[in-house]
Amino acid sequence: MTNKLVLIDGNSILYRAFFALPLLNNDKGVYTNAVYGFTTMLMRILETEKPTHMLVAFDAGKTTFRHKTYQEYKGGRQKTPPELSEQFPLVKELLDASSIKHYELSNYEADDIIGTLAKIGEREAFDVRVISGDKDLLQLVSDNIQVQLTKKGLSDIDVYTPDFMKEKMEVDPNQIIDMKALMGDSSDNIPGVPGIGQKTAVKLLKQFNTLEKVFENVEEVSGKKLKEKLQNHQDDAYMSKQLVTINCDSPIEIQLDDTVYDGYNVNELSAVFRDLGFQSLLAKVAGDTAVYSETSESLEEVDIEILNDVPESIFTGIEAIEVEVLADNYHLEPIEGFGIVNQDNKYFVPTQVAINSEVFKKWAEDPKQEKWVFDAKKVTVALLNHNIHFKGITFDLLLASYLINPAENHHDIPAISHRMGQKQVLFDEEVYGKGAKLKVPEQDKLAEHVGRKTTMLFALKPQVVEELKDNQQLALLNDLELPLAIILGKMEATGVKIDRTQLETMQKELKSRLETIEKEVHELAGESFNLNSPKQLGPILFEKLELPVIKKTKTGYSTSADILEQLKQKHPIIPKLLLYRQLGKLQSTYIEGLLKVIHSDDNKIHTRFNQALTQTGRLSSTDPNMQNIPIRLEEGKKIRKAFIPSEKNWVIFAADYSQIELRVLADIAKDEKLVQAFQEDMDIHTRTAMDVFHVDAEEVDSNMRRQAKAVNFGIVYGISDYGLSQNLGITRKEAKAFIERYFASYPGVKAYMDEIVQEAKQKGYVTTLMHRRRYLPDITSRNFNVRSFAERTAMNTPIQGSAADIIKKAMIDLQKALIEKGLKARMLLQVHDELILEAPESEIETLKYLVPEIMEKTVELNVPLKVDYAYGETWFDAK
Repeated sequence: MTNKLVLIDGNSILYRAFFALPLLNNDKGVYTNAVYGFTTMLMRILETEKPTHMLVAFDAGKTTFRHKTYQEYKGGRQKTPPELSEQFPLVKELLDASSIKHYELSNYEADDIIGTLAKIGEREAFDVRVISGDKDLLQLVSDNIQVQLTKKGLSDIDVYTPDFMKEKMEVDPNQIIDMKALMGDSSDNIPGVPGIGQKTAVKLLKQFNTLEKVFENVEEVSGKKLKEKLQNHQDDAYMSKQLVTINCDSPIEIQLDDTVYDGYNVNELSAVFRDLGFQSLLAKVAGDTAVYSETSESLEEVDIEILNDVPESIFTGIEAIEVEVLADNYHLEPIEGFGIVNQDNKYFVPTQVAINSEVFKKWAEDPKQEKWVFDAKKVTVALLNHNIHFKGITFDLLLASYLINPAENHHDIPAISHRMGQKQVLFDEEVYGKGAKLKVPEQDKLAEHVGRKTTMLFALKPQVVEELKDNQQLALLNDLELPLAIILGKMEATGVKIDRTQLETMQKELKSRLETIEKEVHELAGESFNLNSPKQLGPILFEKLELPVIKKTKTGYSTSADILEQLKQKHPIIPKLLLYRQLGKLQSTYIEGLLKVIHSDDNKIHTRFNQALTQTGRLSSTDPNMQNIPIRLEEGKKIRKAFIPSEKNWVIFAADYSQIELRVLADIAKDEKLVQAFQEDMDIHTRTAMDVFHVDAEEVDSNMRRQAKAVNFGIVYGISDYGLSQNLGITRKEAKAFIERYFASYPGVKAYMDEIVQEAKQKGYVTTLMHRRRYLPDITSRNFNVRSFAERTAMNTPIQGSAADIIKKAMIDLQKALIEKGLKARMLLQVHDELILEAPESEIETLKYLVPEIMEKTVELNVPLKVDYAYGETWFDAK
């Protein structure tokens, strides 16, 4: 087998990764975007190239032997961002854990190390691969040395061989140095010959072959100006050649034997990935199948007892219970087993043993038996599927972890444990594998893993509670999130009945409508083409119809939605294309999407509410996503006709908070005019238009109100003049003036915005009315765009988050009232600011006063909360 040497230009790839990915940081606040990008590329290289030898070369410092030739070499480069500099040591630590050699040499560059080793490898008949983003390394290309250059980002790569180089650049590898000498390189501050670019340099080398021959025959060069440039800058060209030439005989102290690569150590690399927070990469290093026995060597032994029946004696008064479901959708997936841990013992109970045990059921349904869980909602639903009504939950590690750090993406037990310094538990991917290869291990290994997770749940509870107390968030967990989780679980289990026939009818109607629009577009275009193909659509719009070209991409004309919006007034074909896309998405994403998730046993959808996902505290939902059903289009609204009551003589009842975020803003900012407008029950958008345009109420026209509405809601989201200009179709100057007039009219709002940003900079976070936190590590970033986003987030999070808290509390209060009054009505969904219930017709008169009263009085603000309600035979009718 031929030896393969892979040489990576560490500095170049890290720079590419840093600027290709958003500025990410882990839970410790350490920036990791460059490391993550570098690592994903490294894993891909290991998989595709399968090297026998490997090395990553780094620059040793800013000064090299080239500076003696030209002091200004690389003099124009900007200082490396500190957010990138701090990631270099992390990459080297990762390489050490991967058993990959890295090397740097004082006074020399990474290119010189790579060039020297590449040539040694070539002489030893190695197959050599060089990976970089720097075209200087193309001078190494030969029959045995292949250079892979990343283009934009990291995933787009050109593979340079002598033939490819000749085809793409029209020069041979040995001419690259001369080409660079002639054209120079502004990124490295290499002068070259001013005015000569790549095209001219290639033309000269085609004619004369080498740099030396160019100057020996300079009189034969066509063009007076070009000839003068060459004559005046001959010395610069020769110096540039010296600077761009890679030293392939550098005094390196390593040999090919030092670069042998035998594979990474799973344990060591997994540990680094965990510290960095690279959860998604753990499965790659562990492989696609379970690797429990391989990675469990570092774990201390635990004594997990597997029970074949459930004696009452195992329950001591406080138990941690872990309900193991492998896939996300616990509505459909089976329970694999139960972990039960208390201060005395650790147990694993197989699923059938537990659900068939009267002792277990009695304990599970006893509200006086205190239970600590992970994901109370999942536990509630999974056990309801077995007709067990789980009660007595007093702690949820998932929700607690989410409240402590809502920015963290991973809140499973192993991730939480590792963040808190407890590493005696493996990640699920390490035990079960991932994707198509996911499988349940033998019972003893399953029991050990579940037992370890439950042990961590029991052990971490006191520490987590202390942290919540320090953050003034214990009440947020106990009084809001935990009771809500139980309610959401019951809502999910209840589900919403769907009229399948209604959806299928809409599906046929939309198909016919799309076909009609397609014909109309073809008529306007004068020919048939695929409306869904940008490659076919672009030439129609911008060549045949001669519409103005706004943006081009690598593959042709951009026909994205924002581009089409800008062209809407230019040709009647554009509105039809936009409508076609909207209806197409409605058809594929929502109608077909809903049809796929209707459960065959009860004709209901059982969406999963994501309670520990958004950083504002807002609920989202999955399978299906109920938050995104479009209602601006009439066809989108009609989808709600398919949502029907589950019983005869019942109706759908919907209650919606009116402008809750603006009311919260008025309360937080304490702006007198804004508070007064809500207290007097004025139309807030008309009031704003009056104040901003300095007119009376009767003079406010529809356009003024529309602009006022845009700025009102824009302020909530920290809108910029650019954003407002895009929303209203006005210039940035006009938008800026509009925002300035708004702040002049509502100085309390402006004062709030300024104060909350300063508070965020001092504390590093902002809070809602109920002490929900959102951390903002970028609020002091040196990068203007990054810092600006953090400032806008600081402004809008207390508003959005407080509105989310209010709606959640209203759900808890309403559930309590429904039970106290013995009503059959039940909550089904929470979508944005709206609560959807189903109820017997006989209870509607009660709900008409009860629901608004509960929702409006759930918290006390400086301004009144207002709730609108409606009811009908379908969700569509309840408007």
